Amino acid sequence: MSTTGGGLSRRRVTQTTQNEDGEGPSSSSTPPAPRSPAPGYESSGLGRAQHAGTAFEGGARVAYDPRDLERDEEAKKMPRLTLLEEILLLGIKDRAGYLSFWNDNISYALRGCIVLELALRRRIAVVKDPARRRLPLPDRLIEVVDERQTGETILDEALKMMRSTDEKMGVGQWVDLLSGETWNVLKVGFQLKQVRERLAKGLVDKGVLRTEKRSFLIFDMATHPVADAQIKQSVVNRVRALLTCRTNALPAAATEPDIDFTHTRAAALVCGAYAASVLDNALDAAHLGFDEREEAAARCDDVLAEFAVWPFGQQAAAAAQTPVSAAAKVPSPRKGGRPRSPPRGRKEMGEEDGPNALHFEVVAAVMEVFSRMDSLL
Repeated sequence: MSTTGGGLSRRRVTQTTQNEDGEGPSSSSTPPAPRSPAPGYESSGLGRAQHAGTAFEGGARVAYDPRDLERDEEAKKMPRLTLLEEILLLGIKDRAGYLSFWNDNISYALRGCIVLELALRRRIAVVKDPARRRLPLPDRLIEVVDERQTGETILDEALKMMRSTDEKMGVGQWVDLLSGETWNVLKVGFQLKQVRERLAKGLVDKGVLRTEKRSFLIFDMATHPVADAQIKQSVVNRVRALLTCRTNALPAAATEPDIDFTHTRAAALVCGAYAASVLDNALDAAHLGFDEREEAAARCDDVLAEFAVWPFGQQAAAAAQTPVSAAAKVPSPRKGGRPRSPPRGRKEMGEEDGPNALHFEVVAAVMEVFSRMDSLL
């Protein structure tokens, strides 16, 4: 021990080892040589570092939820934009960034597209009851058959509402409740508010729109001009391809590849845009002439008429079986012998009793609701 500065300090003692003769300790600063591992130690995997609860090589396995893999597989088959977002995108002016102030139909049509999108994602279906066939399509009861979230805020909110109530209601009643068109004060809470603004913000998050502030005389309003014109143009091109095709087969340009129910979605997009009074915007962007616009509108009527019944195309099948004498009395509004609508949308759905029949019955019910709107009468 030595004293420095009034304090005590301990001397460092050198390492002592025995000499080769084993007679006594000897001082050495050389550390002892490391021990070599036993043969076969590394090959057995014991020498590698073990990481419990991690995904490193050689570590323990990590627990996972198989439902996450199912969501990933489902997301690959879903389009980037929902039907609601595509219809809103058709209605928004490219530079101004807002909808027409005189459009009173888009709010109700967007609520119908919510039900339509949930059916195409296999979340809701018609209640399987043989007695339902006696009721009109909008009055047939629907139920939630898959409670998994879709990843879209508005769709998940509507799905939660349908799941929270024990009372089963029809498609027409659900569209009315989501729109707030009800006199029942106990069901006012089912109304979805600010759907258009929330959809626009969702498109901003996806990089399709951008947010700007625009002054309207005495007040300022947030607008959402188009940021990615290619995405909107692709939607316009699909609408144009469907409404201007002159063959009985649906052209590939009217559909999105590798998407579930792509033909049904093409028909739903056209009918939803027609019900929301934004189809004219798409036809303007497609630069169609007057005669082409008239033919496109007539074809849209035909598509809506065929998809507003269940099974799909039932009216076309009945017209095909009509005697020639009776058919000659009914003038056809189409020119050039154009077919009524592409049948491939019906082919991908299978038969009336197919695995997705109850989901497509909801689609037919929404189409009939669209056909009854005032703008279509």
